Amino acid sequence: MSWKAFCLAVVLLLVVSACGASGPELSDAAAEGQAVLRAYGCAACHGENGEGDVGPALEGLFGTEVDLEDGSSVEADEAYLRRAILEPDAQVVAGFTISMPVTSLSEAEVEALIAYIKEL
Repeated sequence: MSWKAFCLAVVLLLVVSACGASGPELSDAAAEGQAVLRAYGCAACHGENGEGDVGPALEGLFGTEVDLEDGSSVEADEAYLRRAILEPDAQVVAGFTISMPVTSLSEAEVEALIAYIKEL
C-alpha cells in the first residue's frame, strides 16, 4: 500500500468513527426501538435519527405539546405515543397530511419504539 493510500484510509476511518460517535449511548430498549424504526421503514418519513421529514420529528418529542390537525393539542406522553403508533389516523399532527401506515407491531416492538422516542 502506498503512503498516499494509507493516509486516505486513516482519514476515512477517522471520519467514519466520528460520525458513529455523534450521539449519546442508547439503552438496550431504545436501541431495539431504533432497530424497529429502521426495520419497518419508519425512518423513511421520520428521519434516520428521528429528526423528521415527511413525518413529524421524533427527536425531542416526548413530553412536549403536540398540535393536532383538528385544532386541539395533546401531551406526547407514553399513552399518546402508543396510540400514534397503533392508530396513526386517530390524532394527526398539524401540518402532516400523509397518512402513516398501520403496522402489526408486537407489544415488545411498541414498547421499544416508545423507549427510543423517549431517549431521542
